[in-house]
Order: sequence, then structure tokens, then C-alpha cells
Amino acid sequence: MPQPRSWLRTCAVAATAALSLSALAAPSANAATTTTGATLAAASTPLPADLEQVRAAEATKLYGSPEVRPIAARKTSLVSIGDSEISGEGAGSYEPGTDGPANWCHRSLDAAIHRTTVPADVSANIACSGATTGNVKIGGAKQYADQLVQSDNLAIKARNTRVKMVVVVIGANDDVEFGPVMTDCVERWVLSQGPCEPKYAPGWQARVDGMVPKVAATVTDLKQVMRDAGYTDDAYKLVLMSYPSPIGPDFADNPRFPGKWPGGCLGYDSDAAWGRNTAVPTLERGVRKAAQMSGAYYLDNSRLFHGHEVCMETTWARGFFYDGSWPPDSNSVRQSYHPNATGHGVFAQCFSQFYDSGLREASCADPASTNSPKLYAGAWDDKFKPLKNQATGQCLDVDGASSRNNTAVLGWDCHGARNQTWWYDPEYQSLHTGLTHDRCLDSGNTAASTAAILWNCHGGDNQKWTMPADGTIRPATANGLCLTQPVASKAVSLRACDGSAAQRFA
Repeated sequence: MPQPRSWLRTCAVAATAALSLSALAAPSANAATTTTGATLAAASTPLPADLEQVRAAEATKLYGSPEVRPIAARKTSLVSIGDSEISGEGAGSYEPGTDGPANWCHRSLDAAIHRTTVPADVSANIACSGATTGNVKIGGAKQYADQLVQSDNLAIKARNTRVKMVVVVIGANDDVEFGPVMTDCVERWVLSQGPCEPKYAPGWQARVDGMVPKVAATVTDLKQVMRDAGYTDDAYKLVLMSYPSPIGPDFADNPRFPGKWPGGCLGYDSDAAWGRNTAVPTLERGVRKAAQMSGAYYLDNSRLFHGHEVCMETTWARGFFYDGSWPPDSNSVRQSYHPNATGHGVFAQCFSQFYDSGLREASCADPASTNSPKLYAGAWDDKFKPLKNQATGQCLDVDGASSRNNTAVLGWDCHGARNQTWWYDPEYQSLHTGLTHDRCLDSGNTAASTAAILWNCHGGDNQKWTMPADGTIRPATANGLCLTQPVASKAVSLRACDGSAAQRFA
């Protein structure tokens, strides 16, 4: 049996897991018009002989003969590209040949790209667990002998089908090395060596900064692959998606919390909070920057799993998982801390809503614990803002930066951290803390003198607020009461509205 340290180091390996330009060719008799009205040229650059052989074989399977078909005669398709987050690692039901021992791509039949409602004849999952940008870019390296570089695979798909959407998730296995970091954090907890945040926090931004140009260049390469296949940039959608946080610190609020070992949420609570509140948001901002640099469509899913992390009531991610193989190695636990099959179904719902939205940038989350995601225009970072009390000059603050149920909400000197940012959802009339989309401002019984707290978002009347133009924050069912901060650095509570500065937030 291996030493505990070498075996435990495998614990989180699984975490290692689209600016419009002019057309390349004028419309011709072989051109087709897409559902967006864009013209897709039929001319394409010839493939190298080895790739052409693969393309011809694939075309024969699709149509019964090897020739490249005119655009209008092709089947439509959706394609996913990238690493374990989108390949289906952790979702089970893996495609034959991708579940070891010579290929660990772990492409799931339940992967999101196969489950959207976007009308398409075929879907292709060419992502592979463990992929870096070097396995995706033009001229990149194969991961396994039986695999193509993902950009080459896309080049084939783009010639054999009419691609409508390409979803890309990549970057976490580059400079960020999310998997090894998470492995170390889990190991340190198991061995009682102390939290990992002090070790990684100082250099985390630099890691993300190193990743950004690689992701941007890779997405630019994928757009060039599509141009070489005869596509104009507006003939399809290339969507770059950010990573959701698989684990958070609020599991103890789960009334059925089984414990960290049985639930698979191994690690220090402070590390789980740092991962959700800092590491994943920093990674999200980096992915968004790469999307802006490359002209990709951008889908912010960084808050999508909030309330559905490992060890929560309805989890959309798989916790620590050992497949029982012996002797254990890095592949024994690689499925840990990845979206499960339900999580991929949620991804698919977000993809479908985004494709139909007409937006270039959007975000997705479960706003009231409905177990169904909703799409919003723009990225989350642009939505959450501070609320400053006009009397005290302090900001509405979540005490101790904790997001546990029943945490006090008070006024505190403004510092811009996530526990002082809020987003108002006009549909649900809910105020969400920047810490987690799963905790809302709660007025308890909406009676005078009731202190405001954080509570699991549920869409009930005691979490519904109105925010009129006068700067007050009022319970939707008791509009004569206002959220009030009469004294600096004290908890806010409901008081009869009197028009004072203590009841105005901006």
C-alpha cells in the first residue's frame, strides 16, 4: 500500500478538471444562410492528408460517402472543447475508450453538449480531461495516441457538419494548476497540516494572469480554424465559459449534512471559503478577460453551483470519489470535485438559454433555490454593488464575511470586499450577497425592530424587498417599514419609515 501522502495527493486530480470579421469568400451557389442571417461560405482550406483521411471516414459514417458536402446539405452540429469541466469527468456513463487505461478523456454520454435544447442533428464532445491550452491550440500536442489535437478535431467537424455553436472551457490546467492546488488543500486537511490559503493566495493572481493570454490565443486559434473551414465569424457562436465553484463553506447549514468524509467535502472550512470567495472569482475574471481579448461570446457560470456545491442539499458536483481500483493512483480519484450528471444538465440549460438570448455576454445562476438555472445579461462582476448608508457613510456588510444562515447584516466601514456587495433581482425581489448567490437578505417576520440577517434564498415573502427611488430598502409585504442603520458599526433592522438618512442606501 502506498504511503498516505502519495495516495492522498491524488484526491483532487479530477479538479484538473468567441469580434466579427469580414467573410473569407463571397456568397456562392453553395453558400447557406444561418438562422442569424449570417452567410456561411462553402469554400474551405484543404486539410493535411492525415486529417483528410479522418474527415473522410467520419463523413462516411455520417452520410454514407466521404465527400465534403455543400453547406446546405450538411447536418447541423454542436461541439464542446476543452478540459474535464466540459468533457463530463465526474458525470459517469463514459464513451467507450475514454475510461482508461490508455485514454482518460472521460467523455460522458451525459455531458452538457449532448443535452441542450438547441436544434441540431448531432453533438460532438471533443474535450478531454486534463487538457491544457497546448492540447487545443493550432499546432498543439495530442494528449493520447488515439486522440487528435482538439483544434484539428474541430477542423474536421466544421467541414463535415454545419456547426452552430462551439462551447469552450479551458485554462484551469495551465498556470493556475487548479487540480494540484486542490489536491494539496485536501491533503493538508487529511494530514492536519493547516490551511492551504496562506500558501497559494499570494501568487494566485499571477497564476491567473499567466493563464489569460494562453486562453485568449487558443480561442483566437479556434476562430481561425472555423474561418479556414469557410465560416464567417457571425455564422456560429463560439462561447467561452467560466468555471463554477465546486465547494463552499456553508455545508453545515444542510440539514442532512453527512459529515466531510461521507459527503466528500474534504478540506478546511477557511480554504473552502477562500476558493469560493477569491480563487474562483479571480479565475472567472481571467476567463472573462480572455473572452474579451479574443472576441468570444462569454458565459459566466462562476456562481452557478452556489447552493449546490459538494455536501449541500442538492449537489451539482461530485465530491471526493475513489473508484475502488487497486493499487490506487491518480486516475483512481480523478472524478472528484467535478460537475455530476445533474450539473451537466444544468450547464445544458444555461447553454440553451444563452444560444437563444442574442447576448454576447451573460451569466447563469439558480436565484431562489429552484434547482433550475436562469440566464441574466452581463457578467456577475458588473451586477454586485455596495450599498452605502447616507447617515453613517458605512456599507451594508455581512458580519465576519460569513455566509452561514442567521449571520447578522450590519454597517461597516466600506472596503469593497464581496461581503459588502449586493445584487437586487427584480423578478424575485431578492437581495443577494456577493459571497454566495445562495444567501439573501432576510427580514424574518417583517415586524418593526426585526434585525436583518442572511438566510438561504428561497423566494419567500420575508426575502422580498422593494428599492424605490428614494434610496430606501423596504419589505415588499410591509412597505411602511424601512431598513435602518441608526448607529455606526451596528446591525441594521426594520423601523417605521421616517425619511431620515439612516434609512437611505445608495
